[in-house]
Amino acid sequence: MPTRHATSDRLLYAQSGGVTAVINATAAGVIEAARARGVPVYAARNGILGALREELIDTRKETRAAVAALRHTPGGAFGSCRYKLKSLEANRAEYERLIEVFRAHDIRWFLYNGGNDSADTALKISQLGKAMKYDIRCIGVPKTVDNDLAVTDCCPGFGSVAKYTAVSTLEASLDVASMASTSTKVFILEVMGRHAGWIAAAAGLAGDGADAPPHLILFPENVFDEAAFLAKVKATVERVGWCTVVASEGIRNAAGQFLADAGTRDAFGHVQLGGVAPTLAELVKGKLGYKVHWALPDYLQRSARHLASRVDAEQAYAVGKAAVDCALAGMNAVMPAIVRTSDAPYRWKIEPAPLAKIANHEKKLPKGFIRKDGFGITAAARRYLAPLIAGESAPPTKNGLPVYVQLKNVAVAKKLAPWPPG
Repeated sequence: MPTRHATSDRLLYAQSGGVTAVINATAAGVIEAARARGVPVYAARNGILGALREELIDTRKETRAAVAALRHTPGGAFGSCRYKLKSLEANRAEYERLIEVFRAHDIRWFLYNGGNDSADTALKISQLGKAMKYDIRCIGVPKTVDNDLAVTDCCPGFGSVAKYTAVSTLEASLDVASMASTSTKVFILEVMGRHAGWIAAAAGLAGDGADAPPHLILFPENVFDEAAFLAKVKATVERVGWCTVVASEGIRNAAGQFLADAGTRDAFGHVQLGGVAPTLAELVKGKLGYKVHWALPDYLQRSARHLASRVDAEQAYAVGKAAVDCALAGMNAVMPAIVRTSDAPYRWKIEPAPLAKIANHEKKLPKGFIRKDGFGITAAARRYLAPLIAGESAPPTKNGLPVYVQLKNVAVAKKLAPWPPG
């Protein structure tokens, strides 16, 4: 039976980390499901920082049409952040501040929409709530283009970036093939993926067969072998006349060093990567003498709502709705996970999974998904990936451009002292 709460109790939703083409569809799922149950929803401005700063947004001020339009609007409607809470032992004051904000605004459910670090944050807050005897139910909501969350079959956001990557690989390869006799011989596309090569693998959907692009995929799960790479590029150009390479940003050499280590770190403490594509391009040009072009889609790959996967958009909305159902059913420290029940036809469902099995775990490509020569995907990978990019989910357009919603984001009045203090 659902847990009963006072009519003044509220739900707080926040977005975390790099946004996706469909994270706002999850927000729509959360708000619409909560409204249907009579539960007010606040949103934290800029993720967990908004909760700490008591910068809250009252989503009740948004019209039904505006909330519905979130389903086809990219970016993060309430703002996101890269901010990793330290351990409870290292900085208990931050966690106690969150509970203080929750108390002040009668927040009984906290839904954190993000990846591994966000799952860890939701788990820690759930534990502190128990320790401080404050009834707060914390639900992690899956989101990451990297597709590296444990337990869930796939992550909302991945299917759309996978589709963008496969389409871009195919289209750019047709361009290179057209000009190869007198111009560019090698094209290199760099995609996101620090430790897991899911996005790079998705490029393999662009073609099938030895002569179909991409001719080489470089995965972070494999050690980069310069000699083998150059030999494969050379053999492909000599046989096909040109070569398309898709490289994950996180490929490393035998010493374990990122090829594109920029020498800096981001807000989560991760090594900042400086561009593997130009590094590889210089290598090919210098060693083989071919004319090379490279591309770095960067934010384009994760914001391309015009090319979103219908399956991805549907799953993103569904996990938002399921997160509300989990919270109002009294669950705590869980995440609505996507469970695949069939490849063909593709079928899936959602089941709650413990955050303890998700936080700080990273799902990499299975060995069975990488071809034996290390430069492509297997049939098993195709069976897994293909359904995730299926279907179209184009936004409405006006004068040739997509129509996206801009929320009012009306602030909730603050009740506490500023944070950080002093």
